[in-house]
Amino acid sequence: MAKLKFQRILLKLSGESLAGPNGFGIDPEQAEAIAERVKAVRMMDVEVAIVIGAGNLWRGKQGLDRGMDRATADYMGMLATVMNAMALMDALERTGVYTRVQSAIEMRAVAEPYIRRRAIRHLEKGRVVVFGAGTGNPFFSTDTAAALRAVEIDAGVLIKATKVDGVYDADPHKNPGARKFDTLSYIDVLNRRLEVMDSTAISLCMDNNLPILVVNLWDPSALERALRGEKVGTLVTA
Repeated sequence: MAKLKFQRILLKLSGESLAGPNGFGIDPEQAEAIAERVKAVRMMDVEVAIVIGAGNLWRGKQGLDRGMDRATADYMGMLATVMNAMALMDALERTGVYTRVQSAIEMRAVAEPYIRRRAIRHLEKGRVVVFGAGTGNPFFSTDTAAALRAVEIDAGVLIKATKVDGVYDADPHKNPGARKFDTLSYIDVLNRRLEVMDSTAISLCMDNNLPILVVNLWDPSALERALRGEKVGTLVTA
């Protein structure tokens, strides 16, 4: 087998990746499809941690538009990420992949509390770790949670899984002439206001020299090819 480019990764998934055709809720078939992608990566002996969003269950903007307190809306989103994390854990374990959910908000009946050293030990033992409840603080996105956890566990790369095969200068679904970037610098992403991740997450990655790789989650071989060092998606580095 070719030498792997990354031995430990953090995979950032959107909540919508678990949704069914209507874009809402948790579709068991979607969870199983993601589990199979993750299992294929684990079979390469790559250590995998995951952060998942909550857009399929709750969008804080809906509450904010009705006058909801921002912190309350954010806490609701954090709880929704734990539901998604549990659904993903169940799908992974049904494929034979040992998985642990760690929550930044303590809820011992359903998930371990987030403890950095314990998370790293799980990874070293070959378990997938799914981080729920964001950073545990309002006003921070799951993008920022993904960057923070990736830095904390010393991941080699943060992989942002999307529905397109990289970063474009316009929406490729709406503009057939949109240009895809093979590589970008952190500063380019910030200056161009490209929707890779939010600015806090990008800055955290830049400060810690953590590369970001944007790939198409639904390309059956994209993750595996990226881990072997092939040119896949868009790589954001210094």
